[in-house]
Parts: sequence; C-alpha cells; structure tokens
Amino acid sequence: MKKNLLSLCLSLSLMAAAPAVGHAAQNDANTAPAISSQTLRNLSWTPLVPPVTQDVTLGTSSVQINQGEIQGAVGAFALPADRGSLEITLTSIATGKTLYVPNVLVLDEQMRPAAFYPSSYFPYQKPGIVSSDRLEGTLKLTPALGQKQIYLLVYTTRQDLAGTTQMTNPAKAFAAGVGNAVPDIPDPIARHTPTGTLSLKVSAEQKTGNVMIGQIFPSSAPAAATPVVVGNTQPAAAPAATPAKPAEPMLSDSESYFNDAIKKAVKAGDVDKALKLLDEAERLGSKTARKTFIESVKR
Repeated sequence: MKKNLLSLCLSLSLMAAAPAVGHAAQNDANTAPAISSQTLRNLSWTPLVPPVTQDVTLGTSSVQINQGEIQGAVGAFALPADRGSLEITLTSIATGKTLYVPNVLVLDEQMRPAAFYPSSYFPYQKPGIVSSDRLEGTLKLTPALGQKQIYLLVYTTRQDLAGTTQMTNPAKAFAAGVGNAVPDIPDPIARHTPTGTLSLKVSAEQKTGNVMIGQIFPSSAPAAATPVVVGNTQPAAAPAATPAKPAEPMLSDSESYFNDAIKKAVKAGDVDKALKLLDEAERLGSKTARKTFIESVKR
C-alpha cells in the first residue's frame, strides 16, 4: 500500500507541471424563462438513480406549466449529487409527425437555477436501423461537494411550439444505410406539440470538465443564480479546444478548508476522496492543495 501511495505521489508531482484541462464553456447570452420557486417546489420530482434508462410519456394528464414562455407538459427529475459527475442523454422521440422540443433547466440542491440547455442543444437526429426520428443531446454535470441531489426540469416553450422540424423520409434513411441510391421523395415535416415521449439515460462518471452545479461553500445569504446556456446554441461541429483561462487565486480560508479536508481524507485512508478534493481545489485556483496531498500521503 505504501509503495502504491509513493508511486501516486510521484505521478502527481509530474502532473503538476502539465497545463490544466479546460472545463466546459458556459454562455450566458440566453437565460431560461423565469419559473416561480413555489411552482418548482410543488412539482413531483421523479428520482433517477444511475445507471438507469427511463422512458417518460408527457401526455395531456401530465403535470403542466403555463407561465410566460413555458407552455405544456413538463418532466421533473431528481438526481443524486454524491456519485461523482453525471452524464445524461436526453432523447425526445417523434410520434408520427409530431415532436416535443425539450429545453432543460438544471437546479442545485436549493432549487436555484444553475445551468440552462435551450432547445437548440437538442438537434434532430435521422432514424437508424433501431432508432426513430428524434431530438437528442447529452448533458455533463458535476454536482458541487456537500449536496445530496440536484434537479432537472424538462419543458417546451411558446417559441418552440410555433416551429416545425423537417425529418428524413424513412425510405431515404434505409437506402443510405444499406448503400442504395437515395430516392428523390419528399421529407415529412413534424409539428411541435406540448406533449411527447422522452427517454433519459443517466450514468455516473469520474471525469472533470463538466458543469459545476451548486455552491462549494454555504453563504450567509443566497446568491442570485443566473441560468446559463451551456455549449453552442447552434448545432455545429465541435470547435477546436482553447487553452483554459487560469483560475483566480483561492482565498486563504478556502485554501485552509481544502487542505484540512485533504489531510483528514488521507489520514482516514480514503485516497479517492482526497484526490477529488485535490481536483476541486485546483479547479478553484488552489496553489497548495497538491503539495498538501503529497506530503500527507508520504507521512
């Protein structure tokens, strides 16, 4: 065990000279429609414990929200915040020539808006051999330490309901899939509806570079959280990676908090927890967390 820990220390020392990995970009150009806190707290939140795949039918008898821009049936889901990062693939499946266009608002444990994925984040996907016409996108979220759960609200808007989606004729998709000549036939147009069919696939992962949900430290007064657009609002090819902006220096109180927590985790033999604390501390600008970890393991 001691030999393994010393090897780990050496690896971390070498990693210290490497550039930090960039985190998912956030774009606050567009904000989510406002939803009253009372409305959010009155919703019945369906728990999703990863790994899980959940199919959901949003029908006329489902919970509805009709406030401002939000119109129609909604899906409300609660996810664990103590299992590492979460990867969520949300699919809205076409029914005949209708589609439910999803938007997603992510809330922290206190039900404060933390991230916003507009409908443009869920582009149209052509049908395949075992899949149908659909809108689909993947969310990667990292809950902040100390939370028990976070929340996902799926809804559609007046603007989405006013639009349509051009789908691909199944015969064209089949011909392209088997290598035949694609027939010259019209593609169907799907109208957008306030009801539909969703599928959510949720898995837990231990990766960095995701969107942080919630506050690291409690504050004396709740901070006003602004929903943000995560990723490009226009579906397009992934842009080339850009160097991450160096983090601002961490406050001394925060440095002490993380260093003490790292020492306690190592002393208790929980190296995995200590590594998570190290990663989070450095993401927030700590200059001493790595040294603290290495010295704690050596001792």
